[in-house]
Amino acid sequence: MQKKFGGSAIFLDRSDINTDEIIPAKYLTEVTKEALTPYILEDLTLAGFDPQGEELKNATVVVSRENFGCGSSREHAPWVFEVNDVHTVIAESYARIFRQNMFNCGMLAIELPKEAIDQLMALQQSGQVEVAVDLDGQQITAKAGSEKKQFSFEISQFDKALVKAGGWVEFADVRY
Repeated sequence: MQKKFGGSAIFLDRSDINTDEIIPAKYLTEVTKEALTPYILEDLTLAGFDPQGEELKNATVVVSRENFGCGSSREHAPWVFEVNDVHTVIAESYARIFRQNMFNCGMLAIELPKEAIDQLMALQQSGQVEVAVDLDGQQITAKAGSEKKQFSFEISQFDKALVKAGGWVEFADVRY
């Protein structure tokens, strides 16, 4: 499945959002990824955030703060984003295993410095933020109203190859 990177952004302005907030542990017994769909960010408590709201339903990009995806090391956290068409997460930093699970699932975990995240967060004041991702050029462009911001990001050649292949399984199928 070809994944789309970029699109409408939702902002989770908090550090240390953990995997239990991304997908509560009580749903880890589901037998398909698709069964996780309605439970995305169900236990996240954040002022003004509604896990059942239209803003989340329309989002294909998550922007957050540092240490995103901390907590339990489970693939279910990236999976719940994947089945909800959120293939891009932009944050100051990630828990190591969550970050690698994103790449292993063929999704983007983009790290930007705090100053860049602050600029993205401020862009919300100009309206709905749309993010375009240039994976080959390693750039993102964020637009809201008449405002536009561009940022460069780093990604290893291996992680880029995983993302381009669609994930680890697809990468391995072609090479092994």
